[in-house]
Amino acid sequence: MSARIPHTERADLRADCAACFALCCVALPFARSADFAADKPGGTPCGNLGADFRCGVHARLRERGYQGCTVFDCFGAGQKVSQVTFGGRDWRSAPDSADAMFAVFPVVRQLHELLRYAAEALDLPAARPVHRELRRRHDEIDALTRGGAAELLAVDVPALRAEVNALLLRASELARASVPGRRRDHRGADLMGARLRGAKLRGASLRGAYLIAADLAGADLREADLIGADLRDADLSGADLTGALFLTQPQLTAARGDGATRIPATLRRPGHWRP
Repeated sequence: MSARIPHTERADLRADCAACFALCCVALPFARSADFAADKPGGTPCGNLGADFRCGVHARLRERGYQGCTVFDCFGAGQKVSQVTFGGRDWRSAPDSADAMFAVFPVVRQLHELLRYAAEALDLPAARPVHRELRRRHDEIDALTRGGAAELLAVDVPALRAEVNALLLRASELARASVPGRRRDHRGADLMGARLRGAKLRGASLRGAYLIAADLAGADLREADLIGADLRDADLSGADLTGALFLTQPQLTAARGDGATRIPATLRRPGHWRP
């Protein structure tokens, strides 16, 4: 049996736009807002999409008012649906498959997100007590993503998410157990605009917390559980997120930071952050 590839090296859990038929630019709806410059219903191509399935304003998304596009990540679902589920047939050349393709994409996107979290938990040595069950669930979900359109549309995603989340919660508790001192519990807390500059949040649970526009400059977020935390416009300048659990690239990209912000090696520093 081959060794498991760490989630940091798994290409199947990273978006490969060149192998996708711009599904996120067509299947998903968006409304005119601070994140999007125009309205677009689901199943309709974005006005910026070219005939080659490429975005015509990709290099200027933020300045053109499409900040929402810069924080979206399909976790590799786009290429899975394009190349596996539909065997390389695109919605333009096979319009009879378009509706099914657009319906399947958000399902596979959610399944790939679960795979990404499960894979990270499997990289945590302290979470070994739940690795067997996590690996079983991971492999079951992976097999689901390789099924046909009808099979994928029949998946009960909320039930599956609840089952996996229980394992991820246990993995988080095991991983944070060795953090010294008091570990704060802010799970699901409303911390929008909160003044948390320099806060000692090492090993804290911030699962699903609303941290929109929160001041987290200089905060200690090492080993904090950030799964599902809303970090839109949060100030992470100088914050330390080393070893943060279940932090994703979209969360970082939605926040503000600078050259002094310390982030996990698995993620990249957003281009719009200050030097």
